[in-house]
Amino acid sequence: MSWSHSKSWLSSLLAPTPLAIAITLIVAILIPLILHVVVFRSASTTSLPSFLLIGPSNSGKTSLLTLLERGQPAATHTSQYPLSVELSLPVATAATSSSFRSVNDPLSQTHKRFLLIDTPGHGKLRHYALDHIVKPQYLKGIIFVVDAANVALGSSGLKEAAEFLHDILLILQKRSAAVKRSRVGTNIPILIAVNKLDLFTAIPALLVKSALEQEVSNVRTSRSKGLLDSGIAMHDGDVGEEKDWLGHGREGQFDFSQLDEADISVTVAGGNVTGDRVDVTKWWDWMGNNL
Repeated sequence: MSWSHSKSWLSSLLAPTPLAIAITLIVAILIPLILHVVVFRSASTTSLPSFLLIGPSNSGKTSLLTLLERGQPAATHTSQYPLSVELSLPVATAATSSSFRSVNDPLSQTHKRFLLIDTPGHGKLRHYALDHIVKPQYLKGIIFVVDAANVALGSSGLKEAAEFLHDILLILQKRSAAVKRSRVGTNIPILIAVNKLDLFTAIPALLVKSALEQEVSNVRTSRSKGLLDSGIAMHDGDVGEEKDWLGHGREGQFDFSQLDEADISVTVAGGNVTGDRVDVTKWWDWMGNNL
């Protein structure tokens, strides 16, 4: 039987019969659905927003990641490599990007999903964290974790945390200047998560903020003096410009509000990852506000 015969299968399909109409409707409905599923799954695995966990060793970064992933603290060990997990905001925490959606909208849950990336805090392994900041992939914010019991004035713990924080803030400040020039990209906010507030020797979050600002000032002065003494400022046209000194300049007291001019939001909030008084509510809220 030829294809042009009135009873051939091709003619039957092309003819306006109930069977042909039904098959056409099924195909028209299934193809968009299949494409949507394929595209959505591929996008969800590669373009989830992310938050970066950084900070000195033993500040509680991996413990925080474990708590947020499992809902309860667990024993951890010093990180040697970056580790990322996919998380969702708690039911009670809303993402800013879905604030206009109904609670019954299934997409509102999609906007609560993100990656949390834990990075090693050891000095020789901090390049992992710096790589994520210099070349951010869907990075929504940085969580800098400090041990509230290890940052007393004059302590080595405070100096280590301030040096690391100074370098991170300077990178963000330079990135902000580049964003303004190119008008491409967005600035990255940073949360200073003051951890271990349940310990007897812990310092309140506001005092940790003041201690970090004071020690960052010392780091800034020391770094700028080293550059000037080495003669780099005499030969490098960029060194000495405002963007190469954190905040308003290389001398004087530094405070986080100086970064407002660079549109860099710095938030300091206390919490506790382990023990009987686990509390990370403020940190969840900050992540929700930046999703």
